[in-house]
Amino acid sequence: MRSVFLAAALLLAGCGQADRTAEPAPASAATTAAVPDTAATVARYDGYGDMRFGMDEAAFAAAWGGALRGAAQPGSSCFYKTPTWVKHPAEFAFMFEGGRFVRYDVGTPKEIAPGGGRVGMDAAQIRALYGERVTSQPHKYVAGASYLRVIAPQGESALVFETDAQGRVTRWRMGVPPQVDYVEGCG
Repeated sequence: MRSVFLAAALLLAGCGQADRTAEPAPASAATTAAVPDTAATVARYDGYGDMRFGMDEAAFAAAWGGALRGAAQPGSSCFYKTPTWVKHPAEFAFMFEGGRFVRYDVGTPKEIAPGGGRVGMDAAQIRALYGERVTSQPHKYVAGASYLRVIAPQGESALVFETDAQGRVTRWRMGVPPQVDYVEGCG
């Protein structure tokens, strides 16, 4: 009798499991903004995918394993590299300074930030996701807009969301200080 109950319990427990071979149902934009699929992101608090902050260019290139555009200009120690699939560098770019990977910038809702934030969310959604770790500062160039800064759980890096005057996230960046706080990028 005990084995019948055990078998029934296992069967019922399996009923609640999703079929991992099935394609997920497409989400509407509103659903995606409200409940991000953080499992789908390769953005990390310590880097992006297999690339970690602090890697030199050679190690970064080996970890990336694909073609990248961009190189340091003579006399400059800060520059961006972009994957070849990026149409506009404002969509997605990796920052290097002093020969090291220090930050990445995202201006598209296709990428999900560590912790679930993304372009298109409003400030209240960002605060709900990141809680007390969010601090706010006025935007340097846009009246009524702000920077929402989130300290990573380990405290060695930060995530910065830029909002417009209506409080919507227009872009975000992840990196190590001080580079993550450069408002003009390599400017």
